[in-house]
Amino acid sequence: MSYGQQGGPQSQWDPWKPHSEQPWNSGADATPDWAALAEASETRNKRRRLLFIGGGALATVAIGAAVAMAVVSANDSNSASNKPTSELPGTSGLPNQSATPSFASTSAPPPLDPKDFISSKSKDTAPLSAQLLFPGKQLTVGGETVYKKGATDDTKNCSAATKGGLPKILTDNDCTSFMRVSYVKDDIAVTVGVAVFDNEAQATKVKGAVNTEKDIIRSLPGKGIKDFCTSSVCLSTSNSYGRYAYFTITGFTSGKDMTDKDTEAFQVGETLEHFAYRQIRTRGEAQASAAANG
Repeated sequence: MSYGQQGGPQSQWDPWKPHSEQPWNSGADATPDWAALAEASETRNKRRRLLFIGGGALATVAIGAAVAMAVVSANDSNSASNKPTSELPGTSGLPNQSATPSFASTSAPPPLDPKDFISSKSKDTAPLSAQLLFPGKQLTVGGETVYKKGATDDTKNCSAATKGGLPKILTDNDCTSFMRVSYVKDDIAVTVGVAVFDNEAQATKVKGAVNTEKDIIRSLPGKGIKDFCTSSVCLSTSNSYGRYAYFTITGFTSGKDMTDKDTEAFQVGETLEHFAYRQIRTRGEAQASAAANG
């Protein structure tokens, strides 16, 4: 039986290689070389320290380079905003903020007041007569009620169309003309009278001076309307608008007196009074419209 090495070639110990086998001698030389082992261990530890120090230095250099690159990038991005004043665009192309903005006028002028055109002779120049102021052959109210138109009258003698104290009142305030028109519904008749003055102040003064119980207009019969309000009790009203004073007298064609119970007759008289006002105002509106469009 022979004794000798078993297996393959004997492995060699490398002090730099982890887990490599250490050399063991058989027999009398089996004692390890402690001095050689200590020297190899010291060499290995120095190499590890150098590697750690070198790695830390490299990391420090890398971080420093990154910071430097970030600073350079920041400077590059701010270079445009930090240009010298001479490189900025001039102010000639900028809007002048101190200038007051101007806008084209888009508001329409205020509408003309129709009353201005019927408040003085100088503006109220359209043709005027009873037939022009109260046209047509009848008056329809509410699409159902019909008032048939009777006679019309125009005169420059204002006293001839009135009675009681009204002739003097009209004369004292320089009445220039007087127009009358009559309407009838069943047996209720109404005469509307309009006195004309040179200005509004005269018409207003007449309105304040009239006593409707005795200062009244004369009724106007004719063209299908019988005499009325010649001797019977009738309803009388007075008012003014612009340079016009307007009046009504309402009664029965049968000759009977009006009383407080005759509500229908009162309603007819009120309707015709309001109609007179509307016609005078319409005259002013027509002239205002013509002036605005002219």
